[in-house]
Amino acid sequence: MTEQNDAALAEPVADVRPKSLEWHGHRREDPYAWLRDANWREAMRDAQQLEPAIRAYLGAENAWAEQALAPVAGLQRALVDELRGRIREDDSSVPQRDGDFYYYSRFREGGQHALICRRQGEDGQEQILLDGDSESEGLDYFHLGAVSHSQDHRYLAYAVDRSGAEIHEIRVRDLETGQDLPDRISGVHGDFDWAANGRTLFYTTLDEEHRPREVRRHRLGTEQAADPLVYREPDPGFFLGVGLCASERFLLIESHDHTTSETRVIPADQPEAEPRVLAARERDVEYEVEEHDGRWLIRTNADGAEDFCIMQAPLSASGRGQWRVVVPHRPGCLIRNLLVYRDWLVRLELEDSEPRIVVRRVSDGQEHRIAFDEPCFSLGVIPGLEYVTDNLRFSYSSLTTPTQVFDYDMASRSRVLRKQQEIPSGHDPSRYVAKRLHALAPDGAEVPISLFHRADLEPDGDTPLLLYGYGAYGISSLPAFSPHRLSLVDRGFVYAIAHVRGGLERGYRWYRQGRLQDKPNTFSDFIACAEHLTQTGYTGVGRISMHGGSAGGMLVGAVLNQRPDLFRAAVADVPFVDVLNTMLDPELPLTPPEWPEWGNPIEDPEAYRTILSYSPYDNVTARDYPHLLVTAGVSDPRVTYWEPAKWVARLRALRTNDNLLLLQTNMSAGHGGASGRFDYLEEVARRYAFLLLANDMADS
Repeated sequence: MTEQNDAALAEPVADVRPKSLEWHGHRREDPYAWLRDANWREAMRDAQQLEPAIRAYLGAENAWAEQALAPVAGLQRALVDELRGRIREDDSSVPQRDGDFYYYSRFREGGQHALICRRQGEDGQEQILLDGDSESEGLDYFHLGAVSHSQDHRYLAYAVDRSGAEIHEIRVRDLETGQDLPDRISGVHGDFDWAANGRTLFYTTLDEEHRPREVRRHRLGTEQAADPLVYREPDPGFFLGVGLCASERFLLIESHDHTTSETRVIPADQPEAEPRVLAARERDVEYEVEEHDGRWLIRTNADGAEDFCIMQAPLSASGRGQWRVVVPHRPGCLIRNLLVYRDWLVRLELEDSEPRIVVRRVSDGQEHRIAFDEPCFSLGVIPGLEYVTDNLRFSYSSLTTPTQVFDYDMASRSRVLRKQQEIPSGHDPSRYVAKRLHALAPDGAEVPISLFHRADLEPDGDTPLLLYGYGAYGISSLPAFSPHRLSLVDRGFVYAIAHVRGGLERGYRWYRQGRLQDKPNTFSDFIACAEHLTQTGYTGVGRISMHGGSAGGMLVGAVLNQRPDLFRAAVADVPFVDVLNTMLDPELPLTPPEWPEWGNPIEDPEAYRTILSYSPYDNVTARDYPHLLVTAGVSDPRVTYWEPAKWVARLRALRTNDNLLLLQTNMSAGHGGASGRFDYLEEVARRYAFLLLANDMADS
């Protein structure tokens, strides 16, 4: 390993200020609780508001990390150039038709942020509606959120986050003049949509705990303070969202936590009407609705349909009494999405980690599938702007194949390739191989693994391998293409994804078996995958690096505490590692909504003990740990900065070796890291330079 330059700085050591905590008769000490600033809400908007001792500690950690990575600064610069060379800098999306207009986004050469554009007619003159590069000038952080034009194409509403704290401001631009209206809607979640009159917006606001709890209605030309309340969610564990259904006949207000949902509807042409509940919430019953030809179509897990079914009901229905099955439930075949067109119903299914698209003709119920033949791939359906159409747009990629966007004629069953992701520096999929393996978990479950490497590589026990995992919230880590990974794979790494429980890769039961009291399955699944990869000769013990972010960072932390000997290095991005303390604090933004995922340790002693058993921060002990790079963001409302900071402080105090232990905190960004597309590449390059350094491959 390249020697560090340790002449300038000493390794940071956080002050120990013990705080005793007692719940359910169990006492524990939190030596680094002081790193949580009482002023954290203000600090999310402005890092200068952090208490000076905390800011100084985070700054010292940043300086230590920079010094430790100084020997690979040249490698990091080369990696940035490499990563940038795989991006078409003037890339653009495939235009979406809406009446006479075609809407799309694109980047200019060297630009960090997207331009929102349209043409009148497919070959008409381009009109730049919004210039992200111009809007971001002078800002440390800029993220363009939702963008939506009114149905008459006169106005464009857009949401902007200027701090990384996911607190948005909605502005409205007059597309005839190119000027913004005086209207400013601040302190909002960022989701919104238009009523049919093209002069009224519905949007969600954030409460003091940073939760989207209210839907309000804004009439153009009025002050935000006058916006009437449409609905307020009484349960702090439920979040709100608002949007139009595909037919644009109804606005939908959706209340949900991770396992329960409830929908209210308002006719889009009657924006002042009172919202009406379609079916009252029932614990662990989820449903999503679309209007179709005078009926509701409902994707739901009601009545024991664990992997979801499609039902229908009359528009006048109140409650579930009139719901009738259209597409029956099939165990193990998860219905992930439903897209509705006038003449077609399209659903995205997932079975045993493999996705498929099923097209159903409304007139006679005849169905057909869109097929693919690669072993590990990802599919996505792309909602269009038109309801009356035979055209379906979808995306396809695999670990080896760059993303392709197709237009599919559902009537003729023919497809047209509209866009192929370009890799300007070159990419030949035939030079790589992708495979699907299965590891056996301790309880007998078969855990899928997707992996790829160069075709000319013959892996053995000395081959470096990067294993990625997430496994939470029912989010599936499908094997999609990423040009970034080639920087490791081309240097001899095997790249693998562990499809552990907590995701939906093998249906809803796969998710259910990785949450609440069964959360430990996520970690034992990941360990089983790592062991299987060593047993099958793709790598060896101590040659595996792992990567996870957010809840995947919690996976990294838990696995490091259980089997540090398996791993050489780990990267934990904005890791959720102080799980018990966070779930015991109902004032934090995500705590009440997260109780269905992790359990409520305030009220449930068993949930307390389960979380305590794996919470990474609480289980750090005196042992050797692999090389570790940890990231955080001061503006992060999802995983607050002090979680990774406390974890690193405890690791540094207790570990028994001197491997790299680095914490890099972004002082002007949140959960997603840097907002500019090239700034983000700097973060990817730093991650890869660290992994190459930790694997004694910094000269490769």
